[in-house]
Amino acid sequence: MHPCCVYCIWLVKFNQLLSLWGVTMSNVLLVDDEKLLVKGLKRSLEQEGYNVYVAYNGQQCMDVLEREQVDLILLDLMLPGIDGLELCRLIRKSSEIPIIMLTAKGEDVDKIVGLELGADDYVTKPFNTRELIARIKAVLRRFSSTPEDKHAKVISAGNLYIDGLRRKVQRGEQKVELTAREFDLLYLLATSPGRVYTRENLLESVWGSPYYADLRTVDVHIRRLREKLEDDPKQPQFVLTKWGVGYFFQEDI
Repeated sequence: MHPCCVYCIWLVKFNQLLSLWGVTMSNVLLVDDEKLLVKGLKRSLEQEGYNVYVAYNGQQCMDVLEREQVDLILLDLMLPGIDGLELCRLIRKSSEIPIIMLTAKGEDVDKIVGLELGADDYVTKPFNTRELIARIKAVLRRFSSTPEDKHAKVISAGNLYIDGLRRKVQRGEQKVELTAREFDLLYLLATSPGRVYTRENLLESVWGSPYYADLRTVDVHIRRLREKLEDDPKQPQFVLTKWGVGYFFQEDI
């Protein structure tokens, strides 16, 4: 029997066992037009227990999202037709599915733009598969953990209200629309006003990956939070900077 057939049979049986044990597999959507990379990465992810959908362009990606339940997207920036940045923007219009971008070296501007559009992390090609899998696990772990009833609370700071249980933010009479990651970042800071968090602290607590993610990821999300919360983002009232150290939520507002 061909080795590929043996592998497929093993994978099917493994998935059946997981179902019998009540284990739910996470569904990963891999969007990349490099077919050799897709083939190898798909197999590696399946060996880790993930169910993998594949799309080679933006339209195929949107088609998969319409018909399947996807838990995380691996999104290449350089796609034919709709590029990864535009695709990220389109996805964020209607979904908070975590997105990890796959970028090439030298695309620093695109990385920052991608984070500003709502991507949760990025990995630079060529990447170590074990590192990518570690990031996937960290992102999924963070998104699967929501505040428990006994811990979640409503925080009031001036005219800003943060509902930890319902994951809603309101300023005065106006609802503030935040991404899941933006909310987690704000909620962490607001539950300990005055406490200064380094960017490494925030990466570990909010992203779950202090050793892999870029520190600029935190800066981009802080900037987006200020743009949504503050009257003047350059003179923030809520999320402040401790120069040379990190960020903190203002006390006694």
